[in-house]
Amino acid sequence: MQTIDINADLGESFGPWQMGNDTAMMDIVSSANIACGGHAGDPGVMLQSVEMAIAKGVTIGAHPGFEDKEGFGRRRLPLTVGEVERLVAYQIGALCGVAALSGADVKYVKAHGALANWGAENTEIAGAIVRATRAVLGADACLLTISGTELERVARDNGVQHYSEIFADRGYQPSGLLVPRDQPGAMIHDAQDASDRLVTFMQTGLMPTVGGDPIPLAAGSICVHGDGITAVELAAQMRADLQAAGVQIGAFVK
Repeated sequence: MQTIDINADLGESFGPWQMGNDTAMMDIVSSANIACGGHAGDPGVMLQSVEMAIAKGVTIGAHPGFEDKEGFGRRRLPLTVGEVERLVAYQIGALCGVAALSGADVKYVKAHGALANWGAENTEIAGAIVRATRAVLGADACLLTISGTELERVARDNGVQHYSEIFADRGYQPSGLLVPRDQPGAMIHDAQDASDRLVTFMQTGLMPTVGGDPIPLAAGSICVHGDGITAVELAAQMRADLQAAGVQIGAFVK
């Protein structure tokens, strides 16, 4: 039987400002990428998210991004490689510290937004993310990477455990990179369309692209963005349809 993880970007509220429905999503996902105070989140939200994940049996991951709450971490900031490395280490460490209050461990790292996209295409930025992850999490360091990208390759070349992810709610270019959010086909909001695409992918290993032929991708996890307008509906539909197709849902790392 095939097994796949479902992850979501959660803990993205800040103070009184609420983002997404984490309570509902935690009932669906097997892994939670928790914002670390950069693009979103604060110590209180981080602790609440960690405790919710523990209660639901969901694996905890760190979700570092650019310190840009106004842009939600989706604008590329002109940082140096060293600045990126320190930023990622700082945010992973912040979540590890908060998680320790509940006796929990951070099991993996997944970069957010513009930082993830930069690491997906740039070898030096990918190296900074890999080094920071290994420095903080040690020998058990684990990265969740966009399938078929530079970050995946650099992690592999440096002997860092990594798992590839695909996106339920994002369109792909023939290159394997995601369609930029300001271009047609970037977002998939229809729950059934997204679910059908993922069931077919699990059966064939091929991902449809915008303007090209389907491409082969590796996948240990499927991401649903927690801030999406149909996130809960999409994630629930996809989980139900995958299970109906004989695919078991389980965390990629425990």
